[in-house]
Order: sequence, then structure tokens, then C-alpha cells
Amino acid sequence: MMHAIVMHTPGDPSVLQYVELPKPQLNSSTALLVQLKAAGVNPVDTKIRAKGPMLINTNSPTVLGCDGAGIVTAIGSEVTRFNPGDAVWFCYGGLGGLTGNYADYILIDETIAQPMPHTLDFIHAAAAPLVLITAWEALYDRAQLHSNQTVLIHGGAGGVGHVAIQLACLRGARVATTISNNEKAALVRELGAECVINYRDTDMNTAIAEWTQGRGVDVVLDTIGPEVFRQSIPLVAPYGNLVTILNPGGEFDWIEARVRNLRISLELMLTPQLRTLPDALLAQGRILQHCAQWFDSNQLRIHIAATMPLAEAAAAHQQLEAGGMMGKLVLTPTIANAV
Repeated sequence: MMHAIVMHTPGDPSVLQYVELPKPQLNSSTALLVQLKAAGVNPVDTKIRAKGPMLINTNSPTVLGCDGAGIVTAIGSEVTRFNPGDAVWFCYGGLGGLTGNYADYILIDETIAQPMPHTLDFIHAAAAPLVLITAWEALYDRAQLHSNQTVLIHGGAGGVGHVAIQLACLRGARVATTISNNEKAALVRELGAECVINYRDTDMNTAIAEWTQGRGVDVVLDTIGPEVFRQSIPLVAPYGNLVTILNPGGEFDWIEARVRNLRISLELMLTPQLRTLPDALLAQGRILQHCAQWFDSNQLRIHIAATMPLAEAAAAHQQLEAGGMMGKLVLTPTIANAV
């Protein structure tokens, strides 16, 4: 048996139940059984909890959690990339059914897992995959960011935002970002942000106009939502890119975006799972491989806001939904310290 957090119906954090489930057993020749040492908590987890699973009927029991890191304990007969005892990290599961990382164990295919960066512990490794892939796809794939461009990253101290700043700097871009207090301002400056805008006391349009000499930024990454998406259109330079990781909302006036010839892009890193796209999953694995090299050369870091026991998943969701968090929240399973 193992411990896991299960939801049977959508609702507030109280629907998350700490229960015992059968320990998964190898079910294919290329499967890995991973003993989870930590699981990242992401906003998508709270949305699935509130609205229902994305992959299956909402009446089916679901284990949440897309991000995981742990140790391989058993392998299928045709596994070639891993051996028992190997440390792995990955972004997979948590969208429906019992495959999720709020648990002691998870079964995944060997193609999903990647060798964990040598310089990261399990907590930092579990916090990283979803936000890294999201930021990489948004900036590098959707916006095609390149050196000497300017980019505005909304919510720069958040989970996606704080790694997006670093990825933009690694690409040689200049970074502006929005924050809400001095503690967050200090963090984003450490990460490489050049123009730091406290949206509570600074006019964003004026700040960006001054920073870019009236031109506007080449790229905007919206990590906040519809209102910020709308406010960002006049901040983008003509022929620039506006990328959002959220639903931009309902009807609004596209005239200014059209006059500026903007390219509008949507980013959802869960698409390969939602649409069963093996090649796209492999591409996301390559992103983690590349980022592992940056971690191991001290060019990339993950900021942890807090760690909490797996049994306190409901409290973790409450904390995340309260907003204002810097970096990532991580859950540690019951047997996290046992091998």
C-alpha cells in the first residue's frame, strides 16, 4: 500500500483526502516504478481540483500533481535508460485518474523520465519541470526570443515568472518584470531583471515607455490573466509577440493588436498529455535535459517558497490560491526520507 491525496469530486481544498491506495505495479515492459521524494504544487492543480479532471469523467477518483522527482525502484523488462536507484525528474500525470504525483509512488514510461540534475535535491527538482517547460515553450518556441531583444515578464517572482526571467537572460535578452513588493523586487533583480516595475505604485505604460525609449518591448509573457493580457497590447512594439499561459478571456477590441501587427500566442505545456502526442512529450524531455545542464553549471535556479507534508495538500492549495507567493510550493510524501 501507499499514501496518496485523492479527490472524488471537484470543490474547495477540503475535497482533497489523504488515503491509502494499492501501490502501483509494473504494467508494461518500458514502465518505471518511481518512489516519489517530492511533488511540485502548481496553479493548474488547484484549477483541476476546483473544476474537475481534464482527462476523464469528474466522478472518477483523481490523484493530482504534474511535477515529480524520486528514485526508480523497479523497471520493465525492456527499459534501457534507467536502473533501480536512479534519481529522475519529470512532468507527467495529475490530469485525471490515479496517475499523479501527490503520492508515495507513480508509474511512468521510461520515455517520460529524465536523469535528475546532479546539483539539485529532490525538492528543487520536483518544483521545476512544469514551470521550466512552460517558460521555455512560451519564450523560445512561441515568441522565438533571441539575443538583444526586450521582454516584459508579468509576475516575475512567481513560479513560471522567476524561471522565465532566467531563460530570457540565458538567451541574451533584456528583461523587464512586474512585482508587488520589495522582497519580490530583490529576488527578480538577483535573477537578472533589469527593469523592475512595482505595479502597485508605478504606471506600467510609463515605465515601459521610458525603458524602451517609447518603442515598446519585443515580447510580453502574460502569466496573470485576461486583464493583464489586455493591458499588455499597447506595451508591445510593432511586429512583436504577446504570449499568454492563460485563457485571455472573452470578447475585447483587437484593433490595437492588429494595427501593431502583433503575433498572439497561447502556451499550454499540458497539450502533449491532453492530446497524446508522443513526439511533443519527447521534445519536452529534451527541454529538461538542457535545463539540467544549466542547473549543473549554476546558470539556473529554482526558488522554493515552502515545503509541506503530503498530508497537508489541502493547506498547500489554500496557500497557493491566496496569491502573492514567490517561487514554488512542494509536497514531501510520507516516505520521502526512506529508500
